[in-house]
Amino acid sequence: MFTIDKKLDASGMRCPIPVLRASKELKRMEAGQVIEIIATDSQAPRDFKDLCEAMGHELLANEEKEDTYVITIKKG
Repeated sequence: MFTIDKKLDASGMRCPIPVLRASKELKRMEAGQVIEIIATDSQAPRDFKDLCEAMGHELLANEEKEDTYVITIKKG
């Protein structure tokens, strides 16, 4: 299990806005800290997977709950 250090609600935002906001928050965080993002755009799971691969972060969870995506990332 992991502790959530930061939460970002990107509900209602269209990609790439959720990824851009999360990227900005991740830059402010320390390595090893965890951010949880709530998104409603269907592209979000793929976009956050790509972000993690490109930036060296760890995708801890990528869950869909009733048309809402809960994405959890550990800063690399």
